[in-house]
Amino acid sequence: MTTGLEHVEYRRLRAPREDGAALVDPPFAEVSDLVEHNRRKRQKHEYDFQGRSLTDLAAAAREELLAAAWDYTSAYRNVERTPYHASQPVFLAGHQPQLFHPGVWFKNFALGCLARRHRAQAVNLVIDSDTIKSAAIQVPAGSVEHPRLTSLEFDRPGPAIPYEERPILDREVFASFGRRVAEHMRGLVRDPLIESYWPMAVARSSQTGNLGACLAQSRHQLEGCWGSAALELPQSRVCDLPSFAWFTAHLLAHLPRLRMIYNEVVAQYRRTHRIRSTAHPVPDLAVEHDWLEAPFWIWSRTSPRRRRVFAKYAGDAIVLTDRHGLELPLPLSPENDAAPAVERLREFAARGIKIRSRALVTTLWARLVLGDLFLHGIGGAKYDQVTDALAAEFFGMQPPKYLVVSATFHLPIAHRKTTEEDLRRVNRRLRELTWHPERFLEEKELSGDAGDVSELIAAKRAWIHTPPAPDNAGERYREFHRINEALQPWVADERQRLIDKREHVEKSLRREAILSSRQYAFCLFPEATLRDFFERRRPNC
Repeated sequence: MTTGLEHVEYRRLRAPREDGAALVDPPFAEVSDLVEHNRRKRQKHEYDFQGRSLTDLAAAAREELLAAAWDYTSAYRNVERTPYHASQPVFLAGHQPQLFHPGVWFKNFALGCLARRHRAQAVNLVIDSDTIKSAAIQVPAGSVEHPRLTSLEFDRPGPAIPYEERPILDREVFASFGRRVAEHMRGLVRDPLIESYWPMAVARSSQTGNLGACLAQSRHQLEGCWGSAALELPQSRVCDLPSFAWFTAHLLAHLPRLRMIYNEVVAQYRRTHRIRSTAHPVPDLAVEHDWLEAPFWIWSRTSPRRRRVFAKYAGDAIVLTDRHGLELPLPLSPENDAAPAVERLREFAARGIKIRSRALVTTLWARLVLGDLFLHGIGGAKYDQVTDALAAEFFGMQPPKYLVVSATFHLPIAHRKTTEEDLRRVNRRLRELTWHPERFLEEKELSGDAGDVSELIAAKRAWIHTPPAPDNAGERYREFHRINEALQPWVADERQRLIDKREHVEKSLRREAILSSRQYAFCLFPEATLRDFFERRRPNC
């Protein structure tokens, strides 16, 4: 079996190392050609989704998406509702509702600017089907010379449930978070954005008790204040749209073939990248007796623990289960129209049963159907190479190409930079003292009682110029070792100086890791610094 990976172009994507540098691949100047390529590819490819063509499904999905995004966004932000025409491009991006770093946030501003420049509609998907891993962020504290990291909670720990279901558990902890962060950072960063951003989050918490919604909506309000007009919509709302239910029904109807292709392209990706972990890039879809695992999550409003979806086939019906007591019958088969199954899926949703796409299906839907251009970060772009292969094998087409956008931004803390090269330089010098001490001694003016040293150096030089041969190899090695050992007392002071320097460099590197991390939440940076960064790096609007 071919996997589609034979035609996938692996892009070497690395986060920029330099402070203030951005990664844009392909460049912003090529977006127009990229969008045109993507639109032509979709228009030329006809595919039957259980009675609906790709063109028809995409048209309906976009109208549903934009209507839902306008309604959702206008509930907390003033947005102009502009008419949507089928000929108008749709640009998308997405991320979990986290306090992410500025390199991720840069993608949101690029999305808005590109949409304005190309007269497209822009929607950022809030991936709230992911589980919240931590209700805390790392905050630098202390001084430049003695920095330290502190983990500060914006809510007390809770169960590992999806953002969609996660309420704020401790209002006092949430309300005090901004003040606590600013106090911890006072010795390092002046006027962090948290001082103006967090009151917006607290205000949203009075309207919605959902933790992820508070973080995302207040961040999106801030983007509006800075001129970004992109809409937002939680992925949970996308999964409840009729068009997505149709897509889901089609994948479930063809699950045996989908599962086989899914596992093969994931396995090929692991082989290509020499990945041993069975959890990366995503776990395989399992089989348990007659039940086949599908690439979806399922839970209910009353029991919000996220579980895997399994399906079993019986004639013209499919039964879905979480393998923990929940069983849902669907009138569905590969040959029949999907409309009855779609109606049943929507009935499940009305009863509070949540069926949500997993990572590869989320971006497959967004790229293949919803949009003409998807903006990925580095991590998503790497894993979406699997999506490319999956689409090639299952749908018979390469999905529209995506744009990769990321950046590196350090907190504006003035300090002397230390790099790994500084440490390598010291270690090279220490190795030089061990294996070539004569080089240091030849540079040094020796005292009058250094005759033995000169003799040792002359002896080593003689051995260096003696051609190696089988009959002298052992002696040659032993003499080099003896002479190097004999010269060590003469370089002891230099060795101790370098050991002390290495200790200082290692300490500086530990300090550098704190002061120059690219992973700090965007709200820890000064507003003026962030806005200047985005203005300089964003595409022309």
